[in-house]
Amino acid sequence: MKSGPVLAAILMLGALVIIALCAPLLWTSDPTLVDPAERLKHVSAAHWLGTDAFGRDLYSRVLYGARISLIAGSGAAAVSIAAGLFIGVIAGYFRRADAVIMRFMDGLMAIPGILLAIALVSLSGSSLVTVLVAITIPEIPRVVRLVRSVILTVRAEPYVEAAITLGTPVPVILLRHLVPNTIAPLIVQGTYIFASAIITEAILSFLGAGLPSETSSWGNIMAEGRMYFQLRPEFILYPGILLSFTVLSVNVLGDAMRDALDPRMARKL
Repeated sequence: MKSGPVLAAILMLGALVIIALCAPLLWTSDPTLVDPAERLKHVSAAHWLGTDAFGRDLYSRVLYGARISLIAGSGAAAVSIAAGLFIGVIAGYFRRADAVIMRFMDGLMAIPGILLAIALVSLSGSSLVTVLVAITIPEIPRVVRLVRSVILTVRAEPYVEAAITLGTPVPVILLRHLVPNTIAPLIVQGTYIFASAIITEAILSFLGAGLPSETSSWGNIMAEGRMYFQLRPEFILYPGILLSFTVLSVNVLGDAMRDALDPRMARKL
């Protein structure tokens, strides 16, 4: 992959991280502060992107929304990779556990991720932790299948068979020979989970099944702005653009990492 798009993606994600970490220092105000006298105001010196239907500063809400997206993406990616690696190694190495684990994973994969997330949020109530759990659970089976396939392939290699024959302890075989081979595909898979989690969180919030409406997330901002789209299209435009560019940047970076970590792709370039 050419370095131009990759560099642009890195700069975009770097800027997003800076915005999320330094939002209070970027001339923002309290994104939850309601001021009915300032509702639906246009761009001004006091409100750089105007205000929403409750008089909240749109600029501040959009910037603070980056925090929710990063937390949702990184949290879902980290937990699903960790859980999927552990379960996938067990399924790939221990044949007796394979059938039971994979049938359970197949059952989870048969349920659409969005429907499962909506059901979990509806049962447990809307909160950041609940949303993260709802986003993470549908991603775990995909990681398990990936790790299991790698483990099954590497386990058949002569050096692994020799280690088993010599009586090498199982933890040593797993940590020295098998798990390291899963790192490269897991890194790539993690980027796609990151992007998918950001979209899922926005969808859940947009449908009213995600974070509480007063929370500054891009999905909530767009959900509240859809009623005023003809009057103030920027309510959906600003968070929608940031959401699109964030997901695009993560996917571009994921493709670049796949090309760099996969020897077969490297030979084609």
